[in-house]
Amino acid sequence: MAADEDAAAPAVPQVAIVGRPNVGKSTLLNALCRTRVAIVEPTPGVTRDRVGVLCTLAERTVELVDTGGVGIVDRQGLDEHVEAQVREAVANAAALIFVVDAREGRTPLDERVAGMLRRASDRVIFVANKAESDRTEWNRADFAALGYGEPLPISAEQRMSLDELEERLGALLPEGQDLPVRLPPPDLKVALVGRVNAGKSSLVNSLLRMDRMITSEVPGTTRDSVDIRFERDGKAVVVIDTAGIRKERKVQGSVDFYAQRRSEKAIRRADVTVLVLDASRPVERLDRKIAGYAVEGDHPVIIVANKWDLKPDDLKASTFTDYLGKVLPGLAFAPIIYTSALTGHNVDKILDLAWRLREQAHTRIGTGELNRALEAATERRRPRPQSGKLGRIYFASQVEVAPPTFLLFVNDPSLFQPDYLRFLKNRFRESLPFSEVPIRLRLKARDRSPSKNEGGR
Repeated sequence: MAADEDAAAPAVPQVAIVGRPNVGKSTLLNALCRTRVAIVEPTPGVTRDRVGVLCTLAERTVELVDTGGVGIVDRQGLDEHVEAQVREAVANAAALIFVVDAREGRTPLDERVAGMLRRASDRVIFVANKAESDRTEWNRADFAALGYGEPLPISAEQRMSLDELEERLGALLPEGQDLPVRLPPPDLKVALVGRVNAGKSSLVNSLLRMDRMITSEVPGTTRDSVDIRFERDGKAVVVIDTAGIRKERKVQGSVDFYAQRRSEKAIRRADVTVLVLDASRPVERLDRKIAGYAVEGDHPVIIVANKWDLKPDDLKASTFTDYLGKVLPGLAFAPIIYTSALTGHNVDKILDLAWRLREQAHTRIGTGELNRALEAATERRRPRPQSGKLGRIYFASQVEVAPPTFLLFVNDPSLFQPDYLRFLKNRFRESLPFSEVPIRLRLKARDRSPSKNEGGR
């Protein structure tokens, strides 16, 4: 899930797992990292992009990279894209784990993988996965014909012989000055979300200025949520490219189901969510549903109207902004950027704006400034009486950041309707330094009125 590189820190060696489809590469990644990162499904071709995670192996922090299956027969015509990503991973890796299936024996596709790795043979550890039974012994001997000796028998599912695999990795990994390398948390995490084929992966590639993600006109190319760490202006940034979210009735099988759930999880763990819309088509119900996911966690949101180069010639940005305000009223506070991943237009502004929103979300203000804003708001409009009782707010204090959270001391929380709380949030955004981020309000009953100098309202 975290394919991490950081130019400022000591180099993090990459370990790439390669092999034909369905030999257990994703299961091995999950087992070595002791976490469920890659989607594991007995369907050839589940992993398409390079999916990686930072983890500690052989007392080193490494980037363990899962690759797509070599020789995949992809129903959506992405075979060449997948293999290009595999070749890139092989070229960058300090060590390679060549995985075959001990149960099925040597196949022509295994021979094809062996050929791809020939120039990197000094960096290859050869393993036969699914070797839980002695009945696979004859298959393992047959694999020696591939030119890498007899493979190490392992079982990723049962964690058999993984310690020995890790020892062999340690012998291949380059020595570093500081062992183990411990990268600090990133300074900014940005999740790109949207419906299938909105251009998220193309935006990632444009941000990175490299072809890190597979991009295609085929909807749903990215199956996993993929984290990519890089440095920009001396700061570590993680961009999370998520699987495109589909209409529920079009979610096909467990692969799409888990990919969609991970997209939702990516939103929750990001500092800023980038909602990517296809500006060449109308905003639909699914876009509004994804927008709802983005605001549920009260995280800052940037609306990116991508493919702006494909818009009708007579469509102006101001007109589209007004349109978005009507169809996405819950994101009225969110800034909008008009981009083209194809040409690079305005793409760099996404990170600049994300930094600004993160700073807003982490801002703290003094109690005096907050209560002056509260007094101005309550003078402008008071809550409607409920059953003959009037809600009173005595004072407020900021109790959290990210999102900015304010505790309001009141006479009775039940006297404050949702529409009045929305009014207060909007007034706070107008008068306090939170104009583009979500605000959270909490109400707490106070048994007795404060002294006069606390300014009961």
